Amino acid sequence: MDCYTANWNPLGDSAFYRKYELYSMDWDLKEELRDCLVAAAPYGGPIALLRNPWRKEKAASVRPVLDIYSASGVPLASLLWKSGPVVSLGWSAEEELLCVQEDGAVLVYGLHGDFRRHFSMGNEVLQNRVLDARIFHTEFGSGVAILTGAHRFTLSANVGDLKLRRMPEVPGLQSAPSCWTTLCQDRVAHILLAVGPDLYLLDHAACSAVIPPGLAPGVSSFLQMAVSFTYRHLALFTDTGYIWMGTASLKEKLCEFNCNIRAPPKQMVWCSRPRSKERAVVVAWERRLMVVGDAPESIQFVLDEDSYLVPELDGVRIFSRSTHEFLHEVPAASEEIFKIASMAPGALLLEAQKEYEKESQKADEYLREIQELGQLTQAVQQCIEAAGHEHQPEMQKSLLRAASFGKCFLDRFPPDSFVRMCQDLRVLNAVRDYHIGIPLTYSQYKQLTIQVLLDRLVLRRLYPLAIQICEYLRLPEVQGVSRILAHWACYKVQQKDVSDEDVARAINQKLGDTPGVSYSDIAARAYGCGRTELAIKLLEYEPRSGEQVPLLLKMKRSKLALSKAIESGDTDLVFTVLLHLKNELNRGDFFMTLRNQPMALSLYRQFCKHQELETLKDLYNQDDNHQELGSFHIRASYAAEERIEGRVAALQTAADAFYKAKNEFAAKATEDQMRLLRLQRRLEDELGGQFLDLSLHDTVTTLILGGHNKRAEQLARDFRIPDKRLWWLKLTALADLEDWEELEKFSKSKKSPIGYLPFVEICMKQHNKYEAKKYASRVGPEQKVKALLLVGDVAQAADVAIEHRNEAELSLVLSHCTGATDGATADKIQRARAQAQKK
Repeated sequence: MDCYTANWNPLGDSAFYRKYELYSMDWDLKEELRDCLVAAAPYGGPIALLRNPWRKEKAASVRPVLDIYSASGVPLASLLWKSGPVVSLGWSAEEELLCVQEDGAVLVYGLHGDFRRHFSMGNEVLQNRVLDARIFHTEFGSGVAILTGAHRFTLSANVGDLKLRRMPEVPGLQSAPSCWTTLCQDRVAHILLAVGPDLYLLDHAACSAVIPPGLAPGVSSFLQMAVSFTYRHLALFTDTGYIWMGTASLKEKLCEFNCNIRAPPKQMVWCSRPRSKERAVVVAWERRLMVVGDAPESIQFVLDEDSYLVPELDGVRIFSRSTHEFLHEVPAASEEIFKIASMAPGALLLEAQKEYEKESQKADEYLREIQELGQLTQAVQQCIEAAGHEHQPEMQKSLLRAASFGKCFLDRFPPDSFVRMCQDLRVLNAVRDYHIGIPLTYSQYKQLTIQVLLDRLVLRRLYPLAIQICEYLRLPEVQGVSRILAHWACYKVQQKDVSDEDVARAINQKLGDTPGVSYSDIAARAYGCGRTELAIKLLEYEPRSGEQVPLLLKMKRSKLALSKAIESGDTDLVFTVLLHLKNELNRGDFFMTLRNQPMALSLYRQFCKHQELETLKDLYNQDDNHQELGSFHIRASYAAEERIEGRVAALQTAADAFYKAKNEFAAKATEDQMRLLRLQRRLEDELGGQFLDLSLHDTVTTLILGGHNKRAEQLARDFRIPDKRLWWLKLTALADLEDWEELEKFSKSKKSPIGYLPFVEICMKQHNKYEAKKYASRVGPEQKVKALLLVGDVAQAADVAIEHRNEAELSLVLSHCTGATDGATADKIQRARAQAQKK
């Protein structure tokens, strides 16, 4: 125990801080850290170094080199810097390196030195140049804040959705502030800066002077300021050697410490953890590191070489040319178990387990003592929690063995927490390995989540390890293995030294039909890398045509896209390709393409019928489809032409087309329509009224209604209207006119070809029984009964039916007998039926 706590340093009475080595750095640095621009990503992220020759007069002609290392010092990328002078480096939350240049341009690089994109911080920054810059993180993403040569601030809270905000001017600011930082309050980014003894807070609307509560008197300048990892706390280093610590809102003071050093520190960062007992600030000078908090004494370390501080969620990483260390507050569970003379249940359980391994009876004594106090469950939980905060695997195993030993004496202890901790530690130990170089703590891992950790392994192209973790944790394929394989495939298509055929085969062999993997996404990446043929080969494995077609169109492989769309049977998809082809190809090539695809041609014709009639005509002409062309001209004659001459001309064109199609019936019908149109126009000119666009029957009817019977008969003869049809037309028209006299003359003009029952029916329809009876007597014997019933003469209808001895007619008359008035008639019919049956 004593040996284990040798590196514990007390800060006040309530907390201990310890510093342990993460890695022995084996990087071959050619420069001191002080001569480089340095940026280290949080959560055990990578380190970027750019030697800064722009501050050295003699070396201005030497091009600097941008080096990117893992946290363990393993080189990830190295590239010669060919752009302008860089003012600041920083990592985004997605582990993209942001390089802020003096001209306000921000260049974005990937983890392996691949250039991603660039953006500008605005014309004002370009004109006034950049004096200083900060990369900061908010809940919206990663932001950039710029101090220009005009001593104005410009910032963007999210570089992924760039919206520049020019901050208000600070009154009387003639030189650069002594120090400044970004604060995030109420979901809004602010700038806090120091000008002499004054502090100013800039938001989007105003510049406000602020005063830290309880600040020691005599301050003439602020030399350094630091905001905590969660943006909740703020530390200020004054020229009097005092460090003021309080809330970031500057409304509450936590403490103040006199470090008795007035020289400005190189770095100052917060060192705290969630539910911290003693929040502390770490201050670094050239060869001294000091940890201060709400205690009269501080913790001091000697720095043997140039070091750089990286604030983390639960501590501070410190790296130099030779080592990478982690400084943090000892977690409560570890403190309870390992502090000297501890009688905590976890400490006793750890001792019991060690004695058990020695086969000593003291194990039983320790165990009984814990059980008598009823603290065995608490002891197991303490050991599990402490194991999570340990960095060395041997100590993790020791604590987990103790927890497992204690669990054996509990009846209902849920195993979930123990199993989960074993899994988490196995994952953490794997990623902490020197060759991986992601020194996450347990608290950081839980905050980061397993999905983000997998994303970071994928970024480092550590696909096998990521897949092993997914399989070990039994993550759903869509969230785990499938997603990682898709990323691997996207990386694979970038390997231009391998042939398209080999890459496509390797990807298909590895992925197969893995659920959640989209071949179209991989093909899109291949196309983005300039490998069109590879993209087409990959699309062959994509089962969803809806994903294939858009990418094929983007690649200008429209004909292949059309074939795929037709194979899918999705008409909407076919229409999409057709419209794209129509805009891409000239008219002749487009039509030739359609001729080779009958289904597409048919769909396009349907589209043209509603949207593009002229195009439809061109299609029929190209195919020599005279039948459809004739039909088209007929529709066009009525839809587009208002003048009679134009309509007749269109119909003549249609008739010619029908003759070419050898459809004589349609041609003759079209010619008859042309004659009718001309006749209707003449009738309008001679008689007035509306004749145009009436049918032949309606034209005859209109003439009869107008009293032009001879004209109507002539028209019937000209168009060979059958007599029966003409009599019906004339009968209906005269009845509508109620010209009963003319109707009677018409009925006597010659023998009716339709008989006289229609006369009875029409008269009754006009409610004229008197006229109907005139024609009922003239109706032939076979329809006599029906005519008499229509005029209401039931008795006479019965006599005729009895005379005919027709059972159907008798039944029909009987059905019309109603009430007492027709009782005698009904009896008469029944007697006639009875007599007929006797015979």
